[in-house]
Amino acid sequence: MASDAGHAETIERYVRFWNTEKPDEQRDLAAETFTDEVGYHAVIGVFTGRQALIGFHDQFTGRMPTAVFRPREEPQVHHDRARLMWEIEIDEGKPFAAGTDVLVFDPDGRISSVTVFLDRAPEGFDAHAHN
Repeated sequence: MASDAGHAETIERYVRFWNTEKPDEQRDLAAETFTDEVGYHAVIGVFTGRQALIGFHDQFTGRMPTAVFRPREEPQVHHDRARLMWEIEIDEGKPFAAGTDVLVFDPDGRISSVTVFLDRAPEGFDAHAHN
């Protein structure tokens, strides 16, 4: 069973996954960080599997190439869960969105589920358009 320190390393890889621009590194990070059938639940949709997360990442960064995903504070970890409060900045520091991800870890320490809550939606975002 993974420790809190192991979960912290997984969270670091999770942040790197969202920020990497290199396809090979992204695939490697996805394999180390997520279970095969990871579930990702966000206002904009539900995605299942590592490849779906890679596709979502690529679609987002295709539209927002300067986006940087950053923790807003130290993640909170207990048992098999973590809460990661984050923000996305664009154009070298301009706030775009902020949220909280609830991560669930499998017994090996990889992320099996992510639930995303928007704390500050992007300007003009319509949550009802994505139900």
